[in-house]
Amino acid sequence: MSAPHFHSSLLAALLLGAGGFAAQAEDVHATYHVSIIGLPIGVATASGALDPQHYKIDIGVKLTGIASLVSSAMGAATASGALSRAGVVPATYANTTANSYETRTVRMAMGGGAVRGLDISPPFVDPVGRVPVAEAHKHNVLDPVSALVMNVPAGRPLTGPAACDRTIPVFDGFARYDVKLSYLRTQDVQVKGYSGPVAVCAARYVPIAGHRPAAKATQFMAGNTQMEAWLAPVERAHAVVPLHISIMTMAGMLVVDGTEFTIQSTHAAGTN
Repeated sequence: MSAPHFHSSLLAALLLGAGGFAAQAEDVHATYHVSIIGLPIGVATASGALDPQHYKIDIGVKLTGIASLVSSAMGAATASGALSRAGVVPATYANTTANSYETRTVRMAMGGGAVRGLDISPPFVDPVGRVPVAEAHKHNVLDPVSALVMNVPAGRPLTGPAACDRTIPVFDGFARYDVKLSYLRTQDVQVKGYSGPVAVCAARYVPIAGHRPAAKATQFMAGNTQMEAWLAPVERAHAVVPLHISIMTMAGMLVVDGTEFTIQSTHAAGTN
């Protein structure tokens, strides 16, 4: 997997079931400023609805500032699925990216943690030396947006080690990779809409398939130890979502920094 695909997955770097009873849900809205080596290059937004059984997340990214002078790139992604004791179970995923040259859309239908249907238009070019993606690589996976929703075991603190210590298996339609998180510390943050603790996690990228092992970007990211994710709590869903992501790239430090994070309780249809 190339570094640009990995970065877009992280930036994206962020509801199924029959009716039963009225359950408390939480609407989460967040705004992120994106910068590289301290220079602003874009804005990302995330809107989500989470309850103890379900989630739906919409993400948008647009280049701004100096980056908009050389590219008009933008993107949008959405995912939905179920939350269970066993973890996140994706159902649908769609991602559209556009620049001055082309627009590409990726759609996946998922069930039981496996990809049931995949449509990419136009198809990706298959580069020489790419590790083939086998059918087995499309099982027990999350899409890049669903990967941003991390439930925490019942009874465990939302901003402690249980928030971080996990391996997230991701398939983005082109490549299969793991994101390994490990707990570093808990710290307090203050942004518009939220003041309180977050779990700070170290992150590592592990390529599985779809990448080119000989590519410099792949080798750099696989050895990259300068990646962090700060996870903010979503109480009623007993889950965490990213508030801040930092990734050292070959061009310098890329930072996705939450500037607004609000949670509003609503009523949603639950399941028995």
